[in-house]
Amino acid sequence: MKSRLHAVVVAVLATAFLLSLAGSAPAAGVEVREPASEYAGSEACFRCHPAHYSDFMASSHPWKLKPASVARFWPLPLPAGYSWDDISYVIGGYRWKARYMDKNGYIITVTDGKPGNNQYNLATGKWSNYDAGKVTKYACGQCHNTGFSKAGSQDGLPGIVGTWVFPGVQCEACHGPAAAHVASGGDRSLVKVDRSAAMCGQCHVRGNPKVVPASRGFIEHREQYNELLASPHGFLECVDCHNPHKRVEFSIVKTCADCHTSAADKFKDSTHDLVGVDCIDCHMPHAVRNAVAFSKYKGDARTHLMRINTYGAISMFTDDGTRARNFVSLGFACLSCHQNRDLVWAEKHARGVHSVGK
Repeated sequence: MKSRLHAVVVAVLATAFLLSLAGSAPAAGVEVREPASEYAGSEACFRCHPAHYSDFMASSHPWKLKPASVARFWPLPLPAGYSWDDISYVIGGYRWKARYMDKNGYIITVTDGKPGNNQYNLATGKWSNYDAGKVTKYACGQCHNTGFSKAGSQDGLPGIVGTWVFPGVQCEACHGPAAAHVASGGDRSLVKVDRSAAMCGQCHVRGNPKVVPASRGFIEHREQYNELLASPHGFLECVDCHNPHKRVEFSIVKTCADCHTSAADKFKDSTHDLVGVDCIDCHMPHAVRNAVAFSKYKGDARTHLMRINTYGAISMFTDDGTRARNFVSLGFACLSCHQNRDLVWAEKHARGVHSVGK
């Protein structure tokens, strides 16, 4: 019910959001690129690409940052002690978590006069702490918005680092400024179409892409590119498996069985297959933490490391816990479901699991 309501809200608000983009203006004295000079806006893409546009507007990308005038109509609560008149923007709030910016553009870290309880986690409906009590600027504009510039402060708000043409990851965040493309009637040479994993990796990365950062027993969020490069699938492009215009749960264009036919044949009609376990449940378990962890071996997002190490005693993380190794451990692959078992049991049963029960 919650997901259906969310989808309806997204669809209804898409038009209002785009109208707000078209009508917004920077504060006096703030130097921001004029959208008309380079950018066409996502609504211009709809005219020729209605299917892509519709899929994209129902995905999370356009909603990475929302002005309060739009976010106030989403099914999101407010931090204690605040009204919508106190909010300038909402960060996220689509899939995992929402953070809020005050009227000066700073991320709210104090609620009801007390530090913390400032991040709303959608999966649990509970509040958690983010930079509790700290003075925290919004410095995520390069990946959360479209047409970003490091210069200035959006809307003249001192808590915001940089400016942008449009809030959220709009079509032109990936395809580049498209005003000339639109004016030409669709000349493909005037718009960017980059299918490389490195393109996605400009934002779906943390730090050195050759390292997979971790903390508190989970891979940190937003590291799909780091993980892909560390996995056996590092030669693939993201779009080989995903349609980038669709929301992630509907984006798969190629399944594991399309390439791994032998393993898929062995797995078919096995015990796990018959009870509804899929390849990704073991090879891409929820070893990533965006907002919450549901158990020791279950976060709230899937890893892209994929290769399972069947040696039970080895940890998925370095001794200091700051980096993930290049494999999925049996803890995440097996014990995220078999919570009443241990690693000794998992190692004993892991080998040959594709055909167990046949």
